[in-house]
Amino acid sequence: MHQTNRKHGDQGNGTYINPILAGDYADPTIVRVGEDYYMTHSCFEFAPGFLIWHSTDLVNWTPIAKALAEYAGNIWAPDLTYYKGQFYIYAPIDEEIMVLTAPKPTGPWSSPKKVGQRGIDPGHVADEDGNRYLFYGSGYVAELAADGLSITGEPHKVYDGWRFPDEWVVEGRFLESPKLTYLGGYFYLTVAQGGSSGPATSHMVVSARSKSPWGPYEDSPYNPIVRTQSRGEKWLSKGHGSIVDSPDGKLWIVYHAYEKGYYTLGRQTLLEPLEWAEDGWFRIPDGTKADLPIKKLDLQTAELSEKSRAFQTDSGELGFPWSWYKPIGTIQYEINPSTITVWPDAFCVPLVFMPEDHNYEVSVEIEISEEAAAKVLLFYNESTYSGLELSADGLHGVIRGWRTPAKPLPSRKMKVRLQNVEHEVSYYYCYADEQKWIKFEHSFEVSGWHHNALGGFLALRLALWAQGSGKVTFKNFEYRFLS
Repeated sequence: MHQTNRKHGDQGNGTYINPILAGDYADPTIVRVGEDYYMTHSCFEFAPGFLIWHSTDLVNWTPIAKALAEYAGNIWAPDLTYYKGQFYIYAPIDEEIMVLTAPKPTGPWSSPKKVGQRGIDPGHVADEDGNRYLFYGSGYVAELAADGLSITGEPHKVYDGWRFPDEWVVEGRFLESPKLTYLGGYFYLTVAQGGSSGPATSHMVVSARSKSPWGPYEDSPYNPIVRTQSRGEKWLSKGHGSIVDSPDGKLWIVYHAYEKGYYTLGRQTLLEPLEWAEDGWFRIPDGTKADLPIKKLDLQTAELSEKSRAFQTDSGELGFPWSWYKPIGTIQYEINPSTITVWPDAFCVPLVFMPEDHNYEVSVEIEISEEAAAKVLLFYNESTYSGLELSADGLHGVIRGWRTPAKPLPSRKMKVRLQNVEHEVSYYYCYADEQKWIKFEHSFEVSGWHHNALGGFLALRLALWAQGSGKVTFKNFEYRFLS
């Protein structure tokens, strides 16, 4: 059974502890089909993208597919929905709203198709008569064609946001992420306000409702539904909510948040229950706290299984935990569950993996041909990364992209180990046929490697990067938490 040092997720006693997904899974969007739940997140500039997760209890999640096979651009805040036997993902790709469709969550998924509207943060809804609408951006809505693939009318701005107190410490009065739930004749509009990063108290989830998609919208008396109240809390910048019901008629909200002291892990996915108040609005139940155990759905606990770290899925695709960073060209590689061999060229980019623990250790075996180089890194973006590089000249340290002079080695084959303990990162190496680990002379401190310092809304990922010419092989990747 895979565990983490933070003891998050299912506790095995009818409760769970947030996050339900640790690591950088920002902008969650969730849908229920029968007794099954499906969820996906922003994929930014990583591909393959739109990792689809499946659950039957909202707490234990298994990756089952990636909807977007090819790199398409920068993708934020999708909306996963299901309507009349078809799955849809509406997503802004370089701020052009597009839609992907599939008959089932495992695909096959279509290529992205423009709906005819620029904007961000789309949200789909259909009423009881089958009329379909797409909300987006800062409170706009437009009618969709019956097939959901195109805008048919002029967009209208229908909501300006909830007026929160001027003295609140936020990034700004930004309105984003309109998500819709149609219940009891009302269109319930769930939006994010305050800015998704910056001050700990910036982000929030706000609710409003109307009998018509065109408004007017009445603000909930329980706003904000979700918000970090002080910088002393465990979960910071809580916001970007998506609502789902369970078969027993209850409502739940998934949203993202940064963990205090661990912004490097990105925006993680949290879950809280909602309840209906007597006045017909929903709210978080009194006494529910995001950082304390919360009662699960009244279902049998799903069986927990080991999380795969493999380079290859059972169907032969790139393993679900892995993705390429900005793969603008074709990358030549071969994989099996334990090995990936890459033939690098001008288009070769880092292959990344998202850690989920405060403290962890990674090891991998690397082998290079004469003209190639292999990097094992902690990677934020193309200008901020540190680690080790093996080249024909020997072993280099890589410090924020700068290579140290080579330490000559007798072999082009070696093992590398990385340890991240409270943001302090040390590297070790040993020759392939030996068991003696040698500590590399340079260590790094990475607590500031996150969006508030570097921008981009990314997180600190592990990266394997093949460069030069010839070939590079990475083998037997292992990840484990350190207590």
